[in-house]
Amino acid sequence: MSKEGLLLNISAAERETGLSKDVLRVWERRYAFPKPGRDDNGERQYAVVEVAKLRAIKRLMDVGMRPGKIIHSSLDELNALAQSRAQEGRDTVAPALERDVIGMLQGHDAAALQHALANMLMRQGLQRFVLDTVTALNRTVGDAWMRGELQVFEEHLYTEQLQVALRTAINAFPRQTGTPRVLLTTFPAEQHGLGLLMVEALLVPEGAQCISLGVSTPLEDIRRAALAHKVHLVALSFSAAFPVRQASEGLAMLRRELPQTTTLWAGGEMTRRVRRTLPGVVLIPDLAVTAGALLSWRAQWSQASPPPSAGA
Repeated sequence: MSKEGLLLNISAAERETGLSKDVLRVWERRYAFPKPGRDDNGERQYAVVEVAKLRAIKRLMDVGMRPGKIIHSSLDELNALAQSRAQEGRDTVAPALERDVIGMLQGHDAAALQHALANMLMRQGLQRFVLDTVTALNRTVGDAWMRGELQVFEEHLYTEQLQVALRTAINAFPRQTGTPRVLLTTFPAEQHGLGLLMVEALLVPEGAQCISLGVSTPLEDIRRAALAHKVHLVALSFSAAFPVRQASEGLAMLRRELPQTTTLWAGGEMTRRVRRTLPGVVLIPDLAVTAGALLSWRAQWSQASPPPSAGA
């Protein structure tokens, strides 16, 4: 069957686009797009051209755009918009490095990618590697995926190798026992965990003790973990596509449930879209300000009575 005539079931469409089955069904009802056909069993079947457009929409959502504003644009219009967005941060990583990384992914050379990331990390140091290289590479790889230059498994290879490099570097630091103790996680339905690891990579060299719960943790479990570990900070990461209203309501609820002595941080691309103050929540829309936020917390903490120690 030619590629033009290829049809994908809903599970394949979910895998290829990064959009959940529920989202695909909701958009079908709300926006009349996509418009899947049906097979003999009544199961949805998506054309390749629709999947390409869904992929472009998902990538634009990841940089903060709302689906309702772009879903009726053509694929060419979406690609042009994505290209204009991509140019904004393209100068931060050398074009040769971008080409090399994309080439390694397309060539399925995991060993070369692992070696390249490890070398860059060693030359730059962990914090500079995260701020100067990883942020831009993430954008480059994401843009290549959106344009169809990378397949889903190739993007996953990049993420996995990057996580290995970051985790290895983090584990090279002696286990911290001082302050602050930081609980890292995401809200339910937020599956992007790379941001958590990047924050941990910035905090650990500063002497912070990081406790990561991974992604998609129920609010009640976040509260219980914060109390059990007697943490000073709870840091939550939000990708650009996470709904602002849902995040704001969850943060307000969590703020009410946590002790007032526990600081609540919210970071990630989504926080750039927050237009009002969230009482009791420190917004960190840019990784580069993480160190400053930590210094500010330490200055305030040193003037107040410290929370009980872990062994109290």
